[in-house]
Amino acid sequence: MTEAEEALKPAPDIEALEQEGEIAADYLEGLLDIADMDGDIDMDVEGDRAVVSIVGIKGTELIGPDGEVLEALQELTRLAVHRRTGERSRLMLDVGGFRERRRAELTKIGNAAAGDVKRTGEPKALEPMTPFERKVVHDAVAAAGLRSESEGEEPNRFVVVLPV
Repeated sequence: MTEAEEALKPAPDIEALEQEGEIAADYLEGLLDIADMDGDIDMDVEGDRAVVSIVGIKGTELIGPDGEVLEALQELTRLAVHRRTGERSRLMLDVGGFRERRRAELTKIGNAAAGDVKRTGEPKALEPMTPFERKVVHDAVAAAGLRSESEGEEPNRFVVVLPV
């Protein structure tokens, strides 16, 4: 997005995003009750999306292998928000800090790939990733001064880091 396009983008509706967070929190509290799991819900707004985190939870049942359960739970939560608001939600869900830890790992992967591409001058394709993971890698590559593209079809979509 160019700077001009960014400047024309409307400011996020903080009140609507907070409402999304509250709807999501209610939904998730209900799921935790049904599953007889303890955990607290934190809500925040980051940029143009609501962020809801389940904290203080023991175990990884709500994360699953490679975050697969977390991704599914996020989609269900987005659907619950959509059902109540009629609007598409970009809500981000985290459980036990999984996404923050994963973000740090992916930033390292993006930086390493950018270093390889700068050194060799050859494009580098990475493993398939979720949309969240690809976004983190694209951001890391851009911060390193290179560009990247996503290629392939879901669920095998991946990032290719390109030389300047």
